[in-house]
Amino acid sequence: MRGVVFDGKNVEVVADLEVRDPGPGEVLVGIRAAGLCHSDLSVIDGTIPFPPPVVLGHEGAGVVEAVGEGVTHVAAGDHVALSTLANCGACADCDAGRPTMCRKAIGMPGRPFSRQGKPLFQFASNSSFAERTVVKAVQAVKIPADVPFPSAALLGCGVLTGVGAVLNRAKVARGDTVVVIGTGGIGLNVLQGARIAGALTIVAVDTNPAKEETARLFGATHFLGSAEGVREILPTGADHVFECVGHTGLVRTAIDLLDRHGQAVLLGMTAPKAEASFPPAAMFLDKAILGCRYGSSRPQKDIPLYAELYRTGALLLDELVTAAYPVEDFARAREDAEAGKVARGVLTF
Repeated sequence: MRGVVFDGKNVEVVADLEVRDPGPGEVLVGIRAAGLCHSDLSVIDGTIPFPPPVVLGHEGAGVVEAVGEGVTHVAAGDHVALSTLANCGACADCDAGRPTMCRKAIGMPGRPFSRQGKPLFQFASNSSFAERTVVKAVQAVKIPADVPFPSAALLGCGVLTGVGAVLNRAKVARGDTVVVIGTGGIGLNVLQGARIAGALTIVAVDTNPAKEETARLFGATHFLGSAEGVREILPTGADHVFECVGHTGLVRTAIDLLDRHGQAVLLGMTAPKAEASFPPAAMFLDKAILGCRYGSSRPQKDIPLYAELYRTGALLLDELVTAAYPVEDFARAREDAEAGKVARGVLTF
């Protein structure tokens, strides 16, 4: 079968991948569409260290082909969106409704794939850049069959992360003020999360002026080319500032833009050892810096919710899909993503 493989130096679309059958508590999914996220690119450029060779992809949707022993919530033929959260479901964090904090879901890659008799790692417990993948049952979330696969694929990462950061982590309230730094795939979902939450003023900041129309479509009430103009719109600062780029200097900017009792939410992925600096005295007015893993999401609850919001028109998904590429055109999809030409490029099988 076809798939996108990174060997530690080069990326190649191969046609001779194999994947094992699902075991107990696992699901075999035939991938129909997969979003190309910057986290995949970060593996390639080394920002996210990951052992090679690895089958890339972590944002996908498809059809269940087979289930292992004990799996009852999905069956062959069901449409599913895949999460990357291979949480155990039984630890204290899972039991408390914090599956993103499950220690068994972090940093333990499996190797269900093989090529020419040699095993390959699975990225983010998912590897959606393959025609078929095996995931833990908890990662396969049933969705309505009328949600198009290219749009459904984005539910499992970009939407969970961006919208979830607003609703689950920051808990933006009606009437709050929000600044979103960076309007890529994550930033756009933060914008629409803020809109859904009822934020009064939503300021999008991006150096690319071509992104203004899309940012406003997703919920921005204002668009700026730099953060310097934010104080003209919000003289006392913002209740919530989301950093969606992963630049240490912008972490400081996010903190500087906060109002009293404001919170900066860090979503952009920096290099593992990168450091940011800020004056601690600035935090004494009840300000906070929040990390956020995967939108503090509960995928089996949140993905169906977001699918229903999409069906009612409240959540935009189709508009996120700027371009679709056959998996064989991965190189072009990667170039477009790195050049900032797409909100989300989607690979199709």
